[in-house]
Amino acid sequence: MSQLNSKVPSGPLAEKWEKYKANQNLVNPANKRKLDIIVVGTGLGGAAAAASMGELGFKVKNFCYSDSPRRAHSIAAQGGINAAKNYQNDGDSVYRLFYDTIKGGDYRAREANVYRLAEVSNDIIDQCVAQGVPFARDYGGYLDNRSFGGALVSRTFYARGQTGQQLLLGAYGVLNRQIAAGNVELYTRTEMMDLVVVDGRARGIVVRNMISGEISTHFAHAVVLATGGYGNVFFLSTMAMGSNGSAAWQVYKKGALFANPAFVQIHPTCIPVHGEAQSKLTLMSESLRNDGRIWVPKELEDAEKIRKGELQPTDLPAEKRDYYLERRYPAFGNLVPRDVASRAAKERCDAGFGIGTGHAVYLDFKDAIERLGKDLIEARYGNLFQMYEKIVDTDPYTTPMMIYPAIHYTMGGLWVDYELQTTIPGLFSIGEANFSDHGANRLGASALMQGLADGYFVLPFTINNYLADQIGVARMNPEETPEFIEAREKTLAYIDKLMKIQGDRSVDSIHKELGKIMWEHVGMGRTKEGLEKGIVKIQALREEFWKNLRIPGKTDTINPELEKANRLADFIDIGELMAMDALQRNESCGGHFREEYKTPEGEALRDDKNFKFVGAWEYMGEKKTPKLHKEALQFEFVEVKTRDYK
Repeated sequence: MSQLNSKVPSGPLAEKWEKYKANQNLVNPANKRKLDIIVVGTGLGGAAAAASMGELGFKVKNFCYSDSPRRAHSIAAQGGINAAKNYQNDGDSVYRLFYDTIKGGDYRAREANVYRLAEVSNDIIDQCVAQGVPFARDYGGYLDNRSFGGALVSRTFYARGQTGQQLLLGAYGVLNRQIAAGNVELYTRTEMMDLVVVDGRARGIVVRNMISGEISTHFAHAVVLATGGYGNVFFLSTMAMGSNGSAAWQVYKKGALFANPAFVQIHPTCIPVHGEAQSKLTLMSESLRNDGRIWVPKELEDAEKIRKGELQPTDLPAEKRDYYLERRYPAFGNLVPRDVASRAAKERCDAGFGIGTGHAVYLDFKDAIERLGKDLIEARYGNLFQMYEKIVDTDPYTTPMMIYPAIHYTMGGLWVDYELQTTIPGLFSIGEANFSDHGANRLGASALMQGLADGYFVLPFTINNYLADQIGVARMNPEETPEFIEAREKTLAYIDKLMKIQGDRSVDSIHKELGKIMWEHVGMGRTKEGLEKGIVKIQALREEFWKNLRIPGKTDTINPELEKANRLADFIDIGELMAMDALQRNESCGGHFREEYKTPEGEALRDDKNFKFVGAWEYMGEKKTPKLHKEALQFEFVEVKTRDYK
């Protein structure tokens, strides 16, 4: 394994990216046709990367486990995408977007990567408008913006409540163009099972056809993972049911470091859990916090009456409501960052002021409707209101929404350098699959920004730099190359091992148990004692998995239980590493909240002297303790200080 080297260019922050591009190595057009690239994932990052590199002339293979790239989880990012266009003339700038992102991540992200993200954000908007993405426009025809958590300016571009879907359709369109041109070959219903490493470099992948069960191998001069996050380790999350961390986990076991696994985001505006049979949580977009006001009853007696159904929220006058975010954080109000809003909701509910089952707060649009009119609110959020009504059977125009925090996004992921390359040469990771841009907490509307920035405007440059000295490497025949043959046989043996367990428990029953362990011990509030107990429970559950799991069906056909079992085995291992990472980080920062480390006001208490680093874990072998590497975070251009949203 290579040593940690972030490869950040020297010089002023605003000049680093231009300096890098001016000095990178290039591949001429004729040679690009000789080079193969594998992209795993077809969400915003994966589709954008595959299309961009196909447009450049590389030969690209693009893999996804869905039946179409349009089903990628990116469509669920409804609220918007950030960019520093400053159309509102309200004081925004590239530097302010950079600073808000660094601050929002509680100073646990790499400075240079975050500035580059802010710098290329404006290009994303131009690109998407050219693709025909129907961004909202104001009365004069200009692109409209709205505000989001963690910022005092309006910089979020949106397409009603369907931004992720519309952006993905744009990326899907340019991807299809490259498929038609013969530059990209798309493999749907195909899941990556392992990485093939030849002479220390990533040279291909092992995949399983999810229809026929066939195991095959594919060669490439470079491999790109755009496989999203691992939040489904908690079972109940806002992520799509198929979202998983298996691709990232397999390359971790081949030598790629896994960075900051404990940094998981809790989103404050999720529809609350309603029963034991539930398999997924639904997110209400953060954009609703623009016009909605969050509150709980001021009096415990009123909260108890509402929980019993003796009092309706509409019966409670304003003076008996506690708009607690506006009270505690007057400067930002309802638009504080997600981690702050989530902890505040938990605190109120733990104190007995929650409604519903006791684990919910209100998101109320009464004042906004009176101020702006129902028609305007419907134009901005109509599809979100409709979705809420279909799920809860309550009209949010007349009755406040009920919301509660839930697992949403993972800031941790594969460690990458400035070029988005992992510690395995030739293996790149983009979007949510890497750790690089969000620190300990992601600001709203920045996931879409990072995915498209990496795919359209960063990776196409940096992968050239790597491939420039690979043009002399001949294409390998996977059927004749020992490393490919060995990887395929290993995958077949692993699947056979899973199928032979033949115990009594279903995949979902074990996954639900893992989720409860994770939420209780590695969730919103963490303690040393709780994390230690959680690790013991996860280890016991691993033994239960390998002794008592039962997978029905066969391997040579469609078998969703086999797919889930394979992912669950990795989730158990990821969950243990998350707990270990949280245990070693004796501080609170962003979404990582250790109860032992908080201010007298209950806010996160960082320890910059001892923990201002990226924690990158190295796999040391099965049943062996992984090794922690530390990338020190240097802040030359911002002042590191306690976050203040008051």
